[in-house]
Amino acid sequence: MIDCPHFGRCGGCTYLDIPYAQELAQKKEALRETLGPYGHFIENIIPAPLPVGYRNKMELAFGDEAKDGQLALGMRKRRSYYEVASVENCVLIPEDFRKIALTVQDYFRDAGEPFFHRKRHIGSLRHLVLRRGEFTGELLIILSTTSNLKAPIEPLLSQIRDLKLDGKIVGILHCINDGVADVVKEDNTRVLVGQDYYHEKICGLAFRVSAFSFFQTNSAGAEKLYGVIRDMAETSTGLAYDLYCGTGTISQVLSPNFTKVMGIELNPDAIEAARDNVILNGISNCEFFSGDVQELLDGKSPDIAIVDPPRDGLHPRALAKLIAMAPPRLIYVSCKPASLARDLVGLTEAGYTPRRAIGVDMFPRTPHVEAVMLLERD
Repeated sequence: MIDCPHFGRCGGCTYLDIPYAQELAQKKEALRETLGPYGHFIENIIPAPLPVGYRNKMELAFGDEAKDGQLALGMRKRRSYYEVASVENCVLIPEDFRKIALTVQDYFRDAGEPFFHRKRHIGSLRHLVLRRGEFTGELLIILSTTSNLKAPIEPLLSQIRDLKLDGKIVGILHCINDGVADVVKEDNTRVLVGQDYYHEKICGLAFRVSAFSFFQTNSAGAEKLYGVIRDMAETSTGLAYDLYCGTGTISQVLSPNFTKVMGIELNPDAIEAARDNVILNGISNCEFFSGDVQELLDGKSPDIAIVDPPRDGLHPRALAKLIAMAPPRLIYVSCKPASLARDLVGLTEAGYTPRRAIGVDMFPRTPHVEAVMLLERD
């Protein structure tokens, strides 16, 4: 059990008040309930290698700790647009993130710089995004503000560079967002220090991760997840499809198992990164295509298809295309098991039978859990 003054208010953690073993047991039962008639296929929940301090990415918001209170930088409190819980006691982040965030918070407090108020359209400070390679130690910092920022950034850069960190800062970026939406936008971004990417190593492979591209937020957990997928996929001399492949991490992990792996992803920047990464790793049997899965799923049926869709699961048209293509084996990776449960109805009606299912705790202390299921076509 872990003591945190913000527990129950910041919205980040759910299970700090119970032992980790009990958390895993509750997640396993919740996953079985979510999957309903398919829940009994869940074999176990693989624990996270690091139950605390595991996040390799944090998107922190500027706000106040209480209404009209002093400036704060951290996680949004539940049911609040502007109040945030400071990262000073956050158990999800590594120590380097904490040092950087508190330095940025204190600098802008002393400068009297206000956070951006979305209703009144005043203020300048929006977000601080911190990213790191857990196995490389490389750190990337992205500050998001409006164009009304008054405080000079150079003194802040000096303070950050003077910090004693375990990792190494490889890039500091500043992006300007004058929109109303509470999001980090990559438009109008300039590099202040270094570069706009960092490197990570997963399963013995190197990956170049750009500032705004998707990457699993738990690197050590990702190795466990990809190991489960690799074991379920087994080894074949045939063709594998990696659908919603992102930067091609699963494709490359599976590349020794198959003659050829083809990845499809809507985001063209992610596909460009995937192509760069296969060159970086010296892999020659992976090919990547940019486009909508439901539009590109035509042609030869693969020996296996791995689908890792967004949280809402497979679009009905993509599901229909996948069923029509009829791969003999299918691995469904889901960060929202409720979407998997919904899609299982269509898959089982089309003749697919679940064979194995395993949970992977990618997000300790939160209610989220990753599910991986192997299905075979009758």
